[in-house]
Amino acid sequence: MSKRIRLAVQKSGRLQEASLKLLRECGIYIENIREGQLMVPTQNFPMDILFLRNADIPRYLEDGVADLGIIGENLVHEEGGRLPILKRLGFSKCRLSLAVPNEIEFNDRNWLNGKNIATSYPNSVQKYLDQHKLKAEIHYISGSVEIAPRIGLADAICDIVSTGSTLFQNSMKEVEVMLKSEACLVSSPLMDAELKPTVDKFLFRINASQLSKNSKYVLLNAPNHKLAEIAQILPGMKSPTIIPLAEAGWSSVHSVINENAFWEIIDQLKAAGAEGILIVPIEKMIP
Repeated sequence: MSKRIRLAVQKSGRLQEASLKLLRECGIYIENIREGQLMVPTQNFPMDILFLRNADIPRYLEDGVADLGIIGENLVHEEGGRLPILKRLGFSKCRLSLAVPNEIEFNDRNWLNGKNIATSYPNSVQKYLDQHKLKAEIHYISGSVEIAPRIGLADAICDIVSTGSTLFQNSMKEVEVMLKSEACLVSSPLMDAELKPTVDKFLFRINASQLSKNSKYVLLNAPNHKLAEIAQILPGMKSPTIIPLAEAGWSSVHSVINENAFWEIIDQLKAAGAEGILIVPIEKMIP
């Protein structure tokens, strides 16, 4: 019987929702989650889910209580990079930024010299200051930091920014991006080597899920004398599938295209004589 992986995720919030969605996309299901439950076994994969406070996850990983964790890259950076990143997951994208009140004239980062900065990420701010040879006083605040300039505690803040709406509501503006972040799968430095085969299976499922999100299945009809040109446009994973149609001189072409180049490829296909183009989402794709 395989030894079970202990995966730590946020106990509440958007990152928890996205993490559980990822597990479902990987075919890993959790049933009967009760409010306040801290550990839940999965039913069809050797994994137990630990529901923890976001700030506590790095400690559980460093102590070997958890084997894997899903946390923001900003938290990995704050912890000094001690937790190996196995996979960037592509969701919960945000940035760690400096912000000041709207009325401040901020020309460049040298404005920070001699100022007070309120943040929940003191280590990241100190690294930034050291990197740019700046001197400022850091005030650690656990929680909302946007109020700090208004109550005279700080001249600027450093916080996570997603849409910027919270800054706007507090009459502040983003002036410097320190770090771009997204959710990451990280591992414990103390993880048992026996778990590696199971971790590799989990990563394989994540890769297949991500690959399907970035790809579309395309079907089209084309005159046979245009097949070579269309095949160059649609290389697919290896090469397109070509099936003769009942109508003489025509074939059906099946392939996979990348989401990022979707419209450009469609335009090229139409120009090459493709007709009846059908685009289908892919639920799973195994490389």
